[in-house]
Amino acid sequence: MRALCLTLLVAVLAAAPLAAQQEPQRVVRGLSFEGNHAIDDYTLSTAIGTSNSSWFARAFPIRVLGLGEKRLFNELEFRRDVVRLLLLYRQSGYMNAVIDTLVRREGRDVYIKFRIYEGDPVRLARLDVLGLDSILDVRRLKRDLPLQVGDPFNRALFQASADTVVNRLKNLGYPYADILRNYDVDVAALRAVATLEALPGPRMRVGQVVITGADKVDTATVRRMLSVRMGDWFRQDQLYLTQRDLYGLGMFRSVNVVLADTTPPPGDSTVRVIVRVAEAPRHRIRLGAGYGSLDCFRVQSGWTAYDFLGGARSLDVTGQLSKIGVGVPTDANFKDNVCRFLKADSTSDTLNYNATVTLRQPAFLSPRHAASFAVFAERRSEFKAYTRQAVGANVAVTFNARRDVPVTVGYGYSVGRTTADAAVYCQRFLLCNESDQAFLANRRPFGAITISGVRARVNSVLDPSAGSVTQATLVHASRY
Repeated sequence: MRALCLTLLVAVLAAAPLAAQQEPQRVVRGLSFEGNHAIDDYTLSTAIGTSNSSWFARAFPIRVLGLGEKRLFNELEFRRDVVRLLLLYRQSGYMNAVIDTLVRREGRDVYIKFRIYEGDPVRLARLDVLGLDSILDVRRLKRDLPLQVGDPFNRALFQASADTVVNRLKNLGYPYADILRNYDVDVAALRAVATLEALPGPRMRVGQVVITGADKVDTATVRRMLSVRMGDWFRQDQLYLTQRDLYGLGMFRSVNVVLADTTPPPGDSTVRVIVRVAEAPRHRIRLGAGYGSLDCFRVQSGWTAYDFLGGARSLDVTGQLSKIGVGVPTDANFKDNVCRFLKADSTSDTLNYNATVTLRQPAFLSPRHAASFAVFAERRSEFKAYTRQAVGANVAVTFNARRDVPVTVGYGYSVGRTTADAAVYCQRFLLCNESDQAFLANRRPFGAITISGVRARVNSVLDPSAGSVTQATLVHASRY
């Protein structure tokens, strides 16, 4: 009898996903949340398995065209989503949260709404931080923690508070610092009490710094970029900074900066650091092509040599061509067809080009500074306005390149000329006399000193979606 019951139970459990598979596949045309105040829609949507179709697949009547990415409805995952949301709310301190659902099926479409009753949260009544009286100002530290007394008892923020304490200790010379977490929750009273007990361990200085994996790159070059110095108090941030700086050279495929020992060496007051690198290809080639209404066809290419002549410096050679098909010597009469927009433009009768050779030196005088030197030759034109031809050189030094606001001081010198119609000279350059126009049309030297500072506050360096970039530039140029 027991075996029969077990067999029936297994059959029922197996039938649920099977029944879900036999249902017609439906496209999620709408996914929304109602009643949530403590947690925003974006966080809730990332916590569940069901996802909404793209805007083109949801908007009527555009979706009739079949455009956009369509997400299919999975009954089993949908049921699990209710549990996922309950767990998220309970981890956020809302132990009495209730999740209800409203599903509307229309043919092969489905519209989903999660109705949430959050209830009152469990709030943190007391937070004790122990083991730091002789190391840190506990009162000041507690003010900086992500979880504060009176807040809903969010266990993710509680973990973040523990990590904050550990990071503070590791940046004060305690490489093996750890912490014990303890909390007690009274759901009936909506009250929580938490304790963080720090285990600092010994305070240690940096001892030997071992570099591994540098085969073709000189270890002295790697060592010059290190922020970890023998004899300094250990700081975890210096390990991260070293890793970032080495990655930024473009010479390594992977970089890992870690402690050599997982536990404190007995009877030793120093800690060993290992810098593991894996070298990347020494050269990189970039190619690109495109079409623009003001450029006609255009191409660009680049070649970069890393660790050029040693010292982590890089040599970058780039080239760009535009007005291909309409400008001499590549004129193919494209002005009469694909690039007819340029037919009446006198500035597009010749190929535009730019060739630049740049030598960059990181760790210039210090790991915090960088320098660059470039020479270039170019011809560029502004649509129905003017043409500029020049050759020149630029030199620049960036101070505190790793800080929040790096400052760059540069000097540029070029020899060139600007040609345009008389009306453009007068309107754009405010030069209406023939003598002034002739002066600008002749080859003249031009020099300028530039000082600029940039403050970037973005959520991602490679693909920013939020934040701001503020730049201030001061230019002092020679008189023409």
